[in-house]
Amino acid sequence: MIHFLVHDSADTVGVAVVDIAAGTECVGRDLSTNQSLTAKTVEDIPLGHKLALRDFSEGDTAIKYGCEIGKVVKPIRTGQLVHVHNLKTKRWA
Repeated sequence: MIHFLVHDSADTVGVAVVDIAAGTECVGRDLSTNQSLTAKTVEDIPLGHKLALRDFSEGDTAIKYGCEIGKVVKPIRTGQLVHVHNLKTKRWA
């Protein structure tokens, strides 16, 4: 079962293709290389939301679909939900 997808090898977040419960050992797929990826969630990740694939510090940039999607405004651990509470568009961050 595939839990998340990335579209570019540079992506630092994956997109959940199913609801993922905290503590799940996830399987993902890099669509640019067809490689299998793994990650363990530390909190629930709803369908369509972003999963951190690495640790982020405040000020880091998150990448999805090979594009910068925002500035991290609060530290994020691998496996956490990446959303409006810890990521802001660079336009307003």
